[in-house]
Amino acid sequence: MSMRKLAATAANLLWALFVVQAIAGHFVELPYNYWLGWLPVAVAVTIGIALRRTHESRDPSTRPDPVEVDPPVTGTWSALNSPADKVPSHGTHALGQTYAIDIVAESAERPRPGFAWLWPVARRNGDFPAFGAPLLAVADGTVVRVEDRLRDHLTRNSLPALPYFFFVEGLFRTLGGPRRIIGNHVVLDLGDGTYAMYAHLRRGSLRVRVGDRVAAGQSLASCGNSGNSTEPHLHFQLMDGPDPRTAQGVPFTWRGVGVPAGGETFTVEPARL
Repeated sequence: MSMRKLAATAANLLWALFVVQAIAGHFVELPYNYWLGWLPVAVAVTIGIALRRTHESRDPSTRPDPVEVDPPVTGTWSALNSPADKVPSHGTHALGQTYAIDIVAESAERPRPGFAWLWPVARRNGDFPAFGAPLLAVADGTVVRVEDRLRDHLTRNSLPALPYFFFVEGLFRTLGGPRRIIGNHVVLDLGDGTYAMYAHLRRGSLRVRVGDRVAAGQSLASCGNSGNSTEPHLHFQLMDGPDPRTAQGVPFTWRGVGVPAGGETFTVEPARL
Protein backbone atom coordinates (compact mmCIF):
# COMPACT_ATOMS: atom_id res chain seq x y z
CA MET A 1 0.00 0.00 0.00
CA SER A 2 1.38 3.46 -0.98
CA MET A 3 2.10 6.15 1.59
CA ARG A 4 -0.73 8.31 0.16
CA LYS A 5 -3.22 5.48 0.58
CA LEU A 6 -2.01 4.79 4.13
CA ALA A 7 -2.34 8.47 5.04
CA ALA A 8 -5.85 8.68 3.59
CA THR A 9 -6.89 5.53 5.48
CA ALA A 10 -5.45 6.93 8.72
CA ALA A 11 -7.41 10.16 8.26
CA ASN A 12 -10.66 8.22 7.75
CA LEU A 13 -9.99 6.16 10.90
CA LEU A 14 -9.34 9.31 12.92
CA TRP A 15 -12.65 10.82 11.78
CA ALA A 16 -14.39 7.57 12.72
CA LEU A 17 -12.72 7.63 16.16
CA PHE A 18 -13.97 11.17 16.73
CA VAL A 19 -17.56 10.22 15.84
CA VAL A 20 -17.46 7.10 18.04
CA GLN A 21 -16.16 8.97 21.08
CA ALA A 22 -18.64 11.81 20.53
CA ILE A 23 -21.51 9.31 20.62
CA ALA A 24 -20.03 7.39 23.56
CA GLY A 25 -19.63 10.64 25.52
CA HIS A 26 -23.42 10.94 25.72
CA PHE A 27 -23.65 7.64 27.61
CA VAL A 28 -20.46 7.25 29.62
CA GLU A 29 -17.82 9.50 31.09
CA LEU A 30 -14.72 9.41 28.92
CA PRO A 31 -11.43 8.77 30.80
CA TYR A 32 -9.73 11.90 29.41
CA ASN A 33 -10.24 15.64 29.10
CA TYR A 34 -12.99 16.87 26.76
CA TRP A 35 -10.57 18.88 24.62
CA LEU A 36 -8.37 15.86 24.05
CA GLY A 37 -11.28 14.35 22.14
CA TRP A 38 -10.74 16.89 19.36
CA LEU A 39 -7.18 15.67 18.75
CA PRO A 40 -8.24 13.05 16.12
CA VAL A 41 -10.01 15.79 14.14
CA ALA A 42 -6.95 18.06 14.26
CA VAL A 43 -4.68 15.28 13.04
CA ALA A 44 -7.15 14.18 10.31
CA VAL A 45 -7.44 17.75 9.01
CA THR A 46 -3.66 18.12 9.03
CA ILE A 47 -3.27 14.93 7.01
CA GLY A 48 -5.91 16.14 4.54
CA ILE A 49 -4.12 19.46 4.05
CA ALA A 50 -0.79 17.67 3.54
CA LEU A 51 -2.29 15.33 0.95
CA ARG A 52 -3.83 18.23 -0.94
CA ARG A 53 -0.55 20.13 -0.97
CA THR A 54 1.32 17.16 -2.41
CA HIS A 55 -1.11 17.26 -5.34
CA GLU A 56 -0.89 21.04 -5.72
CA SER A 57 2.92 21.04 -5.66
CA ARG A 58 3.03 19.55 -9.13
CA ASP A 59 4.92 21.82 -11.55
CA PRO A 60 2.43 23.29 -14.09
CA SER A 61 5.07 23.05 -16.81
CA THR A 62 4.89 19.26 -16.53
CA ARG A 63 1.13 19.21 -17.18
CA PRO A 64 0.39 16.54 -19.80
CA ASP A 65 -1.26 17.35 -23.10
CA PRO A 66 -5.02 16.70 -23.28
CA VAL A 67 -5.99 13.19 -24.31
CA GLU A 68 -8.62 13.16 -27.07
CA VAL A 69 -11.44 10.68 -26.54
CA ASP A 70 -15.04 10.37 -27.67
CA PRO A 71 -17.82 11.98 -25.60
CA PRO A 72 -19.31 9.57 -23.02
CA VAL A 73 -22.92 10.46 -23.91
CA THR A 74 -25.25 11.21 -26.80
CA GLY A 75 -28.03 13.78 -26.92
CA THR A 76 -28.05 17.26 -25.41
CA TRP A 77 -26.20 17.98 -22.18
CA SER A 78 -24.93 20.94 -20.17
CA ALA A 79 -21.58 21.18 -18.41
CA LEU A 80 -20.97 22.03 -14.75
CA ASN A 81 -17.73 22.30 -12.74
CA SER A 82 -15.63 22.25 -15.88
CA PRO A 83 -11.83 22.43 -16.22
CA ALA A 84 -12.48 24.92 -19.02
CA ASP A 85 -13.33 27.43 -16.28
CA LYS A 86 -10.79 26.59 -13.57
CA VAL A 87 -8.24 23.99 -12.52
CA PRO A 88 -8.79 22.09 -10.33
CA SER A 89 -12.35 22.03 -11.61
CA HIS A 90 -13.87 20.77 -8.35
CA GLY A 91 -11.65 22.82 -6.05
CA THR A 92 -9.37 19.89 -5.20
CA HIS A 93 -6.79 17.61 -6.79
CA ALA A 94 -7.85 14.74 -4.53
CA LEU A 95 -9.30 11.56 -6.06
CA GLY A 96 -7.81 12.47 -9.44
CA GLN A 97 -10.38 15.26 -9.94
CA THR A 98 -8.04 17.96 -11.27
CA TYR A 99 -9.60 18.01 -14.76
CA ALA A 100 -12.95 16.36 -13.95
CA ILE A 101 -16.23 17.57 -15.42
CA ASP A 102 -19.88 17.20 -14.40
CA ILE A 103 -22.59 17.10 -17.06
CA VAL A 104 -26.40 17.05 -16.84
CA ALA A 105 -28.88 16.05 -19.55
CA GLU A 106 -31.26 18.57 -21.10
CA SER A 107 -34.59 17.73 -22.71
CA ALA A 108 -37.27 19.88 -24.36
CA GLU A 109 -39.88 17.19 -23.67
CA ARG A 110 -38.90 16.75 -20.02
CA PRO A 111 -37.12 19.91 -18.85
CA ARG A 112 -34.59 19.52 -16.07
CA PRO A 113 -35.96 20.96 -12.78
CA GLY A 114 -34.13 24.02 -11.55
CA PHE A 115 -32.74 24.76 -8.10
CA ALA A 116 -35.51 25.14 -5.49
CA TRP A 117 -35.12 27.88 -2.89
CA LEU A 118 -37.74 26.45 -0.54
CA TRP A 119 -39.91 23.72 -2.05
CA PRO A 120 -39.71 20.92 -2.98
CA VAL A 121 -36.93 20.03 -0.58
CA ALA A 122 -36.09 16.90 -2.60
CA ARG A 123 -37.22 15.41 -5.89
CA ARG A 124 -37.33 11.92 -7.32
CA ASN A 125 -34.52 11.06 -9.69
CA GLY A 126 -36.96 10.25 -12.48
CA ASP A 127 -37.82 13.95 -12.70
CA PHE A 128 -34.40 14.54 -14.27
CA PRO A 129 -33.66 13.58 -17.90
CA ALA A 130 -30.12 12.45 -17.00
CA PHE A 131 -31.37 9.63 -14.79
CA GLY A 132 -31.05 6.36 -16.68
CA ALA A 133 -29.30 7.90 -19.70
CA PRO A 134 -26.78 5.48 -21.29
CA LEU A 135 -23.08 6.13 -20.69
CA LEU A 136 -20.65 5.06 -23.39
CA ALA A 137 -17.02 4.00 -23.56
CA VAL A 138 -14.93 6.95 -24.72
CA ALA A 139 -12.36 4.64 -26.33
CA ASP A 140 -11.44 0.99 -26.64
CA GLY A 141 -10.28 -0.28 -23.28
CA THR A 142 -10.43 -2.76 -20.42
CA VAL A 143 -12.64 -2.54 -17.35
CA VAL A 144 -10.42 -2.42 -14.23
CA ARG A 145 -12.75 -1.22 -11.44
CA VAL A 146 -16.50 -1.30 -10.84
CA GLU A 147 -18.97 -0.50 -8.05
CA ASP A 148 -22.70 -1.07 -8.42
CA ARG A 149 -24.22 -1.54 -4.94
CA LEU A 150 -24.80 1.98 -3.63
CA ARG A 151 -28.30 3.44 -3.62
CA ASP A 152 -29.53 6.36 -5.71
CA HIS A 153 -30.73 8.88 -3.12
CA LEU A 154 -33.28 11.65 -3.60
CA THR A 155 -31.99 14.90 -5.05
CA ARG A 156 -30.46 17.62 -2.87
CA ASN A 157 -30.88 20.56 -5.25
CA SER A 158 -32.76 22.87 -2.89
CA LEU A 159 -31.64 25.42 -0.32
CA PRO A 160 -33.15 23.52 2.68
CA ALA A 161 -31.46 20.28 1.59
CA LEU A 162 -27.94 21.68 1.21
CA PRO A 163 -27.02 21.84 4.93
CA TYR A 164 -27.97 18.19 5.30
CA PHE A 165 -26.02 17.33 2.15
CA PHE A 166 -22.83 19.09 3.24
CA PHE A 167 -22.75 18.62 7.01
CA VAL A 168 -24.49 15.28 7.59
CA GLU A 169 -24.08 13.24 4.43
CA GLY A 170 -20.71 14.85 3.75
CA LEU A 171 -19.33 13.71 7.11
CA PHE A 172 -20.48 10.13 6.76
CA ARG A 173 -19.29 9.88 3.16
CA THR A 174 -15.88 11.11 4.26
CA LEU A 175 -15.81 8.40 6.91
CA GLY A 176 -16.93 5.83 4.34
CA GLY A 177 -14.00 6.55 2.05
CA PRO A 178 -13.78 7.34 -1.67
CA ARG A 179 -16.40 4.80 -2.79
CA ARG A 180 -19.05 6.65 -0.78
CA ILE A 181 -18.06 9.92 -2.45
CA ILE A 182 -17.70 8.59 -5.99
CA GLY A 183 -20.74 6.37 -5.71
CA ASN A 184 -21.31 3.61 -8.22
CA HIS A 185 -18.60 3.85 -10.85
CA VAL A 186 -16.57 2.18 -13.56
CA VAL A 187 -12.92 2.74 -14.49
CA LEU A 188 -11.54 1.88 -17.93
CA ASP A 189 -7.89 1.32 -18.80
CA LEU A 190 -7.49 3.12 -22.14
CA GLY A 191 -3.82 2.21 -22.51
CA ASP A 192 -0.70 4.39 -22.46
CA GLY A 193 -1.18 5.06 -18.74
CA THR A 194 -4.59 6.72 -19.13
CA TYR A 195 -7.72 5.68 -17.23
CA ALA A 196 -11.28 6.98 -17.58
CA MET A 197 -13.63 7.10 -14.60
CA TYR A 198 -17.43 7.47 -14.72
CA ALA A 199 -18.97 8.29 -11.33
CA HIS A 200 -22.45 8.51 -9.70
CA LEU A 201 -23.87 5.67 -11.81
CA ARG A 202 -27.35 4.23 -11.34
CA ARG A 203 -27.43 1.20 -9.06
CA GLY A 204 -27.84 -2.06 -10.92
CA SER A 205 -27.15 -0.51 -14.33
CA LEU A 206 -23.61 -1.80 -14.98
CA ARG A 207 -23.35 -3.81 -18.20
CA VAL A 208 -19.68 -4.71 -17.76
CA ARG A 209 -17.44 -6.31 -15.17
CA VAL A 210 -13.75 -6.24 -14.30
CA GLY A 211 -11.65 -7.77 -17.08
CA ASP A 212 -14.11 -7.06 -19.90
CA ARG A 213 -12.77 -5.56 -23.10
CA VAL A 214 -14.97 -2.75 -24.41
CA ALA A 215 -15.11 -0.88 -27.70
CA ALA A 216 -15.53 2.86 -28.15
CA GLY A 217 -19.21 3.73 -28.03
CA GLN A 218 -20.22 0.60 -26.13
CA SER A 219 -22.82 1.09 -23.39
CA LEU A 220 -21.26 0.70 -19.93
CA ALA A 221 -23.98 1.74 -17.48
CA SER A 222 -26.67 4.34 -16.85
CA CYS A 223 -26.42 7.80 -15.33
CA GLY A 224 -27.53 7.87 -11.71
CA ASN A 225 -27.49 9.80 -8.46
CA SER A 226 -25.31 7.72 -6.13
CA GLY A 227 -22.52 8.98 -3.90
CA ASN A 228 -21.78 12.67 -3.32
CA SER A 229 -24.32 13.99 -5.82
CA THR A 230 -27.07 16.60 -5.59
CA GLU A 231 -28.91 15.47 -8.73
CA PRO A 232 -28.56 12.81 -11.46
CA HIS A 233 -25.46 13.64 -13.49
CA LEU A 234 -22.25 12.16 -14.87
CA HIS A 235 -18.91 12.96 -13.25
CA PHE A 236 -16.20 12.11 -15.81
CA GLN A 237 -12.43 12.30 -15.52
CA LEU A 238 -9.20 10.91 -16.91
CA MET A 239 -6.44 9.78 -14.53
CA ASP A 240 -2.91 8.40 -14.70
CA GLY A 241 -3.79 5.33 -12.58
CA PRO A 242 -6.71 3.01 -11.87
CA ASP A 243 -7.15 3.99 -8.20
CA PRO A 244 -8.54 7.53 -7.69
CA ARG A 245 -7.06 7.59 -4.17
CA THR A 246 -3.53 7.71 -5.58
CA ALA A 247 -3.99 8.82 -9.21
CA GLN A 248 -3.47 12.30 -10.59
CA GLY A 249 -5.83 13.91 -13.07
CA VAL A 250 -5.14 13.96 -16.81
CA PRO A 251 -6.59 16.65 -19.12
CA PHE A 252 -9.11 15.49 -21.72
CA THR A 253 -10.85 16.81 -24.80
CA TRP A 254 -13.96 15.24 -26.34
CA ARG A 255 -13.79 14.61 -30.07
CA GLY A 256 -16.12 17.01 -31.87
CA VAL A 257 -17.01 18.82 -28.63
CA GLY A 258 -13.80 19.90 -26.95
CA VAL A 259 -14.09 20.82 -23.27
CA PRO A 260 -17.45 22.55 -22.68
CA ALA A 261 -17.39 25.38 -20.16
CA GLY A 262 -19.74 25.59 -17.19
CA GLY A 263 -23.27 26.37 -18.37
CA GLU A 264 -22.43 25.52 -21.98
CA THR A 265 -24.85 23.18 -23.74
CA PHE A 266 -23.59 20.70 -26.31
CA THR A 267 -25.17 18.00 -28.46
CA VAL A 268 -23.67 14.68 -29.56
CA GLU A 269 -25.47 12.88 -32.35
CA PRO A 270 -25.88 9.08 -32.03
CA ALA A 271 -24.69 8.78 -35.64
CA ARG A 272 -21.10 9.11 -34.45
CA LEU A 273 -21.33 5.48 -33.30
